[in-house]
Amino acid sequence: MIKKIIEWLIVNWLSLTSPIIVFFACIVISIWARRRLFRYLEKVFSQRNWNNKDIFLNTTKTPFFQWCIILGAYISFQLSPVPDQFKTFFGKILSSIFIITLTWTIIMLIERIFRIYLKKLDIIPSGTTRMIISGLKIAFSIVAILIMLDLWGMPVTPLMLLLFIGVLTALFAGRDEILNIFAGFEVARNNLIKVGNYIKLETGEEGYIFEIAKTYIHIKSPDNKILLIPNSKILRSVVTILSEQPKRATQPFRFSSRLHLKELTGLKAKNIQELVDILKTVDDSIIYYHTHNFIEEFQYLTPQPANDFALWVSDALGDHVLGEKLSNVDTFEFSTIGALRERIINVIQEEISKRHEIKDTLPGREFHFIRSLSAVIPTSYVAHDLREFIEILRVVSLDTLYFHVFESRLRLHKGVNDFSIWINDCLGEKTLADEIAVLDPYSYTLEGLRTMIINLIEKNLEKDYAVG
Repeated sequence: MIKKIIEWLIVNWLSLTSPIIVFFACIVISIWARRRLFRYLEKVFSQRNWNNKDIFLNTTKTPFFQWCIILGAYISFQLSPVPDQFKTFFGKILSSIFIITLTWTIIMLIERIFRIYLKKLDIIPSGTTRMIISGLKIAFSIVAILIMLDLWGMPVTPLMLLLFIGVLTALFAGRDEILNIFAGFEVARNNLIKVGNYIKLETGEEGYIFEIAKTYIHIKSPDNKILLIPNSKILRSVVTILSEQPKRATQPFRFSSRLHLKELTGLKAKNIQELVDILKTVDDSIIYYHTHNFIEEFQYLTPQPANDFALWVSDALGDHVLGEKLSNVDTFEFSTIGALRERIINVIQEEISKRHEIKDTLPGREFHFIRSLSAVIPTSYVAHDLREFIEILRVVSLDTLYFHVFESRLRLHKGVNDFSIWINDCLGEKTLADEIAVLDPYSYTLEGLRTMIINLIEKNLEKDYAVG
């Protein structure tokens, strides 16, 4: 037996030696080729100032040597005297190893390079980066598996069909998510918006951006609600962007409202003499109700009635002369209820002094004095700058608007509305504060007054800030 083996080796020594020589020659050539190739690549990358050349070279240097060894082993097997079926078998094994190492190298290279480039887009969250890299890993792994299955003669068509159906199903189920992700890339690439911008969509959503996620943009609306706006909607909509942060107030403006309760006092007057006598003694809450609260109730009328006294004198007594004089009393001129009371009393007494008799109204049409009981109610709305202020002003109730414009002047004895005080004292915008202060609120409905104030502030913002 040993003699036959020796004889066979003597006869076939050349066919056995050649594959071994070829294999070691491939190793030597691989070492030389790798050194020359990678020196050349390093020179080219340096000339082109590619910052990631070290990642590419370090990731591919070792696998390149492995591929050369696999190639040498494959050539050696083909030159060896082993039967053809063994050559085919070992060839498939070496090819599979090559596919695995090549796929792994591509995956590692993609992960390292993509992670660097995606991090440069600071708008892309880390979670999105991981998802993209994982998706690429899965895609290349699936391709490698399909190639190896085909190499070993296994049926690939059913698997590809199943995979195709699965991909279509996943795309259909997550189409909105995918659209939002790609829209997020577009937003990031063009640097359209940033955290801190105030945006307003044509569909009405608006607020400050405080987070840009992989699929949604998180904005804080003026009423402190968190809105999630899909990235795809940002690209499809007309978006107004305040590119510069408005001036922050030293103190925020806190919107308040108030609740009025009516209380019948039991006091009533059938003529102007009784009216003026009672006016001299009642408390301020009664005067307030028949002047300011009256205006609020009838604010939708144009022109607005001046006060309850003028309306009663004209309608119940038919005294249009005195009614007109009382209507001409400009409530806005007075900073206290006391001063307003005195003015109304003087107008009535002056007219009484000119008359010889006082006319009574018909029974049942007497003037009934009503007291206003009020409670101030803080709201959740807080403005830190003019942009926040006007967006809140658009949505607050008319009671809130009335409280800060009318009550602050008269009942709270401030002499000017709350808005002008805050804009002047906390923002230093004296011109704007004066423009709002000189508005005659009695010349507008409350909605009209709201619109006028918003228009004045928006003009100020357009002057100071760039809006896109």
